[in-house]
Amino acid sequence: MGVQSFDAAYHSAASLLGFEVTGPFPYKAFVLGFMLLVFYWEEYLRLRHYSNLRSKECPKALREHVTDEEFQKAQAYGRDKATFGFVSNLVDQIQSALMLVLDFLPWLWGVSGRVMFAATGFGSDYEITQSIIFFAMFSVISTILSLPSSLYSTFVIEERHGFNKQTLKLFFSDLIKGYLLGGAIGMPVLAGFLKIIKISGENFYFYIWLFMVAFQLLMVSIYPTFIQPLFNTVEPLAEGELRTMIEALANRIHFPLTKLFVIDGSKRSGHSNAYFYGFFKNKRIVLFDTLLEHSNNDEICAVLAHELGHWACNHTLKMLAFGQVQLFAVFYLFSQFINNEDMYTSFGFMDSTPTFIGFILFQYLYSPVESVISFITNMISRRYEFQADAFARDLGYAGSLASGLIKLQLKNLGTMNPDWLHSMYHRSHPELVERLNAINQPLGGSKSKAE
Repeated sequence: MGVQSFDAAYHSAASLLGFEVTGPFPYKAFVLGFMLLVFYWEEYLRLRHYSNLRSKECPKALREHVTDEEFQKAQAYGRDKATFGFVSNLVDQIQSALMLVLDFLPWLWGVSGRVMFAATGFGSDYEITQSIIFFAMFSVISTILSLPSSLYSTFVIEERHGFNKQTLKLFFSDLIKGYLLGGAIGMPVLAGFLKIIKISGENFYFYIWLFMVAFQLLMVSIYPTFIQPLFNTVEPLAEGELRTMIEALANRIHFPLTKLFVIDGSKRSGHSNAYFYGFFKNKRIVLFDTLLEHSNNDEICAVLAHELGHWACNHTLKMLAFGQVQLFAVFYLFSQFINNEDMYTSFGFMDSTPTFIGFILFQYLYSPVESVISFITNMISRRYEFQADAFARDLGYAGSLASGLIKLQLKNLGTMNPDWLHSMYHRSHPELVERLNAINQPLGGSKSKAE
């Protein structure tokens, strides 16, 4: 939908409702109104969830697997996170609203221009340089504003429940590394993004899409080898029974495993995980050391069989394709708004229409669509999780997968008594009870590449 048809639809809708409107679409008011709507909706869901977290009774389906003490620990962890969520969500809402109401973005854009002129003597014609300075300043301010929340979450809530393994030194070391890395990667990418828009004309959305697809594929390729080692130690899994069992599982389903690693996840957190990565015939599996600590070999293989089920069912490729279609749509729609002066004026940009600012403002406008797509993505992801569980079950891992999932839930103090609506809206994975029920269904619910 182009800008003209967008405004025409706005005036037509107002006329149908009996309102007399003049002037352009109220972009800022729309964004503020939707932000408030989402805030109230998510607080309502959090209240529902918190009510369930106050329950003292474990769900019947879990009573044979979970002791009362374990259930109460998980409930307490969930309540602490939910209570903190009430506060942090309110603070974020106030900060975001004030930034828009007080025209923070136009002010910071002006500051970035003055900084650029003082440092280089460049004027407003150097929009890409000013955009990079703006990006750096905005990132620093955003981090400072979010720092109290991050520190409290890590060193109070996670510490209280035995998950945090970080020191303040490691926390800030990671923060500094992340900033340096983000600057080294993000600034050239931003410059390339803006340059392509400037030189490629009205159809820039197609070239920007190609540029971002190439960048994403590059990052997927280099992250495990060059970036992750800056934050974690990754070592080959030692020879032994577990390695032999995993290699046998990979051979059984024709998974092209080339390397098998263990990562020191315990360096920062007590949470557990496992994943695979790589293109074509060069796949690698990574196990968190915390997973090895509390699961037996059969359970680890069952968890990996679930992960490999995503590969066997082509879930990764399907989600990648879905994401790229969505990305293309975002850039195409942005091309319809990039020159909309009314949008810029509504947010306080009276004398300039910087491209990077336009993209930020467009993302505000796109947020309702993004909320719907996020919900749809979660629904698809939940369906894929059931399919991956079925894949592992059909390989003969039903019992080990069930016990492995229960151990992961207990170790991570996952929610055991969730509210169905909160879970459906927020979570990309089904709840434990749902997964256990599905695992106990008859065989034949998945399709294996081993067939």
